[in-house]
Amino acid sequence: MADAFEAEIGELAGQINQQMARIREAYGELSAMEHTACSVDGMVSVTVGRHGQMRGIELNPRVYRTLSPSQLADTIMHEVNKATAAVSEQSKQLLQPLMPESLPYEEIFGERAMLDAFLPGPVEPNP
Repeated sequence: MADAFEAEIGELAGQINQQMARIREAYGELSAMEHTACSVDGMVSVTVGRHGQMRGIELNPRVYRTLSPSQLADTIMHEVNKATAAVSEQSKQLLQPLMPESLPYEEIFGERAMLDAFLPGPVEPNP
């Protein structure tokens, strides 16, 4: 009886460790996640990271002849918002399958969430 119980505990510990490894791997992918959005006319291209931080802006040299400063600012903001929305959706698609049904995605992987703050270390069965 004790052997069956220990085997069950060992199996559960293995499952927990596998799930935690999948979560840590997905979280690592998040840190490298980015998205580039390009304006319809191809004049403005922006790249943002997972939390909307700017990683790059590319402007076609002709943009200064075709857009006023306020139009250029509006175009950049529009592309930043598009890229941020896309990378946010990519993040959600990556992590949603790993989430318990009772925990909202934003609570766990929102802007200020830290993975190690709520995940325990590996589970080890007692010998």
